[in-house]
Amino acid sequence: MKIERLRAFMSRDKDRPRVLIAIDTDDGLTGWGECYNHGPDKALFPLLDYLFPMIKGHDPSRIEYLIMMLMQQARFPPGALGLAAISAIDHCLWDLSAKALGVPVYKLLGGNARDRVKVYAGIYTAPDPLEAKDEMDALYEQWGLSAFKLSPYRINIHQNRWGEVVRTSAEYFRSLRETVATHYDIAFDAHAKIFEPKQAIQLGNALAPYDPLFFEEPIRPENFEAWGEVKRGVTCTLATGESLYSRFEFLRLLEARGADIIQPDICVVGGLLEMRKIAAIAEAHYVTVAPHNPMGPLATAVNLHFCAAQPNFRILEYRLPQGPGYRFDGGGDKVSNAPVAGEGAFYVKDPYLPKDGYLELRPDRPGWGVEINEDILGTEDYVHWQRKVPIKPDGSTGYV
Repeated sequence: MKIERLRAFMSRDKDRPRVLIAIDTDDGLTGWGECYNHGPDKALFPLLDYLFPMIKGHDPSRIEYLIMMLMQQARFPPGALGLAAISAIDHCLWDLSAKALGVPVYKLLGGNARDRVKVYAGIYTAPDPLEAKDEMDALYEQWGLSAFKLSPYRINIHQNRWGEVVRTSAEYFRSLRETVATHYDIAFDAHAKIFEPKQAIQLGNALAPYDPLFFEEPIRPENFEAWGEVKRGVTCTLATGESLYSRFEFLRLLEARGADIIQPDICVVGGLLEMRKIAAIAEAHYVTVAPHNPMGPLATAVNLHFCAAQPNFRILEYRLPQGPGYRFDGGGDKVSNAPVAGEGAFYVKDPYLPKDGYLELRPDRPGWGVEINEDILGTEDYVHWQRKVPIKPDGSTGYV
């Protein structure tokens, strides 16, 4: 079995572009992978064109060798876009290796350490408690989801006194706890908007009395010692890691005792191979892994196999693949293969869907266990996406 061809596709997932790749072998197998949506997504195509000749003609099951080749050919460590491209190639190699043997990918990772994978859903921004209750209850009734993540901010953090930001966030969480079902887990994602560690500690401790599942990424990722300071100062569970790129960066974070839960992204760090190495280091530090997974249904499939085999897995971020806001209007347990503009990702025919709040394994399906709809790939209109930088009252910029 030799690598013969790489095909890259621009697709879309609601309001964001998605870049998928296929690697074909000389014996007719195809492996699939998904790049991360950092932006600019069109820049991934020349990167993939540049990388592919290095692996063409090789045996795709030599995953360690091939990924190390792609990492080491760069004189300087690859950054966001380079690692997004390498991640998707890594996904393809695992998919091909498992398909060649007729087994699910998790069988190549030592087998499944668990029978199913628990997931949580994002309830984006911070809806009023009654509105949040309605959405959480609908997701619970339809899919059994009982863990959710929201934003902690109820007011603009740049245009209000910080004490008011903290007070309104704490009152919001208290009101949520009084409104929603008591068995729901609720996490908060601060989106790395806070510059000062002391402010992050104040916000985390204001949320702590109401038992958050975790307090995610309050500060920027660059200063690992600052993360140690935040963790020592907060009394709730602290999570971070979606913006870190390698086992070396995660080692620094863990040595600084900077997190209770790490959140590497399998489409960011270089793929499943690097993800396993990162998780092993975390396990040695008694830290669990809750993968960052805001991407499409193929990325979810890749994550499922990692989570199934990883002993220190905690919970997986999950987005329903179709419907407005990634919800399914009217309930049910099926998805449509007829694209509706702006309402989901349709390039996976049979995405993993929750049952009782978990994703079930597919032991009878080789590779990632999903089928890609190639008739859709490349036919959808490109949708431009970029982050909007906030402007503070004094005219300076803030973190997105």
